Amino acid sequence: MELVELEELLNEVRQTFKSGKTRSFSWRKRQLEGILEFLHDKEQDIFSALKQDLGKHKVEAFRDEVGVLIKSVNYALSNLKKWMASQKVRMPWAFFPSSAEVLPEPLGVVLIFSSWNFPIGLALEPLIGAISAGNVMVLKTAELAPASSDLIANVLPLYLDNKAIKIIQGGQFVGEQLLDCKWDKIFFTGSERVGRIVMTKAAKHLTPVVLELGGKCPTIVDTLSNLRDLKVAVRRIVGGKWGPCCGQACIGVDYLLVEDKFAPILIDLLKTTIKRFYIESDNISRIVNKQHFQRLCDLLNESSVRDSIAFGGSSDYETLKVEPTILVNPPLESLLMTKEIFGPLLPIITVKKIEDSIEFISERPKPLAIYAFTKNEHLKQRIIAETSSGSITFNDTMVQYACDALPFGGVGLSGFGKYHGKFSFDAFSHGKAVLRRSFLIEFVCRYPPWNDMKLHFMRCLYRFDYIGLLLMCLGLKKE
Repeated sequence: MELVELEELLNEVRQTFKSGKTRSFSWRKRQLEGILEFLHDKEQDIFSALKQDLGKHKVEAFRDEVGVLIKSVNYALSNLKKWMASQKVRMPWAFFPSSAEVLPEPLGVVLIFSSWNFPIGLALEPLIGAISAGNVMVLKTAELAPASSDLIANVLPLYLDNKAIKIIQGGQFVGEQLLDCKWDKIFFTGSERVGRIVMTKAAKHLTPVVLELGGKCPTIVDTLSNLRDLKVAVRRIVGGKWGPCCGQACIGVDYLLVEDKFAPILIDLLKTTIKRFYIESDNISRIVNKQHFQRLCDLLNESSVRDSIAFGGSSDYETLKVEPTILVNPPLESLLMTKEIFGPLLPIITVKKIEDSIEFISERPKPLAIYAFTKNEHLKQRIIAETSSGSITFNDTMVQYACDALPFGGVGLSGFGKYHGKFSFDAFSHGKAVLRRSFLIEFVCRYPPWNDMKLHFMRCLYRFDYIGLLLMCLGLKKE
């Protein structure tokens, strides 16, 4: 993109924001309805694009991207008026008569970076929040998912206000150009490495950022004696590891922690379930490109890691598919255990007592999510109290992402800022404090010249001692 062209584009959206039209309920409602129409009209095109980019089955594509977005838009439409309304707050009696409120207002011109692993969902989910809050925006699509990027860039504008919402395609150079511009907010989904670049660039203009990164999401598996519960847990673990985009998901299961005596039973059930879900049906996505495929192969080809393979381990360069793989106790210093895997490789780390898993997690960078399968309430409370993560989910995986009432976001190296539902609206809004006072009553004790009586007034005021204030105003002294 030429610099002149980019400046013209930004000038247009800035002028649109200055016009004030994006602040109206009707404009926001119409844009959200446009996204719904796009998802309905172009569902098959979306399925086709996701199949081309990542080999996603249409059921997986609907579950993880189209369906989630439909739910999010409908939730926003149902609550938009309430979100836009000012929130009244109580004022201290010392300022009587007065009133105050917190008024949500749009930030202005925002920049959104999508991610290739969910190229439709992670483009439109933050867009829903930015629209709901009344902003104008530029969306940079994910170049590593070209079919999805083309669909968003060429078709979605037919459903939206093109003077307020711009969609840009391009690679690293275009991203750098965009980051050199001044924005009112930047929303980025991607790797920790690129997240650091985004934050560094944003610092030049003191631009606030939301960074949705990732990390190694651990899963604690307590000993489950009930066979039904164990089978349910295994299905949810397998679905949370290999189900979302062949493990290429920031909130996917990264590794398991299990007691050594329980590991053989768990591994046998994992193998059986993997075969039924993915190998026999071939319903598994592929790796996004050759670079990421080679990265995963390199993780497996470390000699010490190779020796830990208990299941799978094969790969096909032509189809860019890596077999679902289980590894037992790989070296903790290996790249497999120090870097986010982002693929279909599942390390299992055994511990003597399941409580040891808490220390194992707390000694490492804070993950985006922690999953734990247990009926032990004491263990649950310890996990909550003694670990830090973006979220904790007990006895399931991934489902927290689809809950609009819960914030989604990381902490520490897994990112910061949160979105989804009302949290998306808040992420792209500024809560402006508005206070209104009357001329009716004036407390002269707040002004010089100072004396002991005015000091007494201040003490009563800041201690919320309203009886003392009243007695003082009446010329009486509180005993």
